[in-house]
Amino acid sequence: MPIITFDGPKLTREQKANLVKEFTKIASQVTQIPEQAFVTLIREMEPDNVGSGGQLLSDKQK
Repeated sequence: MPIITFDGPKLTREQKANLVKEFTKIASQVTQIPEQAFVTLIREMEPDNVGSGGQLLSDKQK
């Protein structure tokens, strides 16, 4: 069972559905593994929970 993982910002339900559909479609085409075999995990990150260059993203966005 191949797993696709996406770590990113908060998304709408529609965006998540589209992301899962498109990731699965492309991964299946490239690997020749049936779409039904794929599992997609979406992990949403709050800007307060992500740091870059020694600063929280929420502080950089101000």
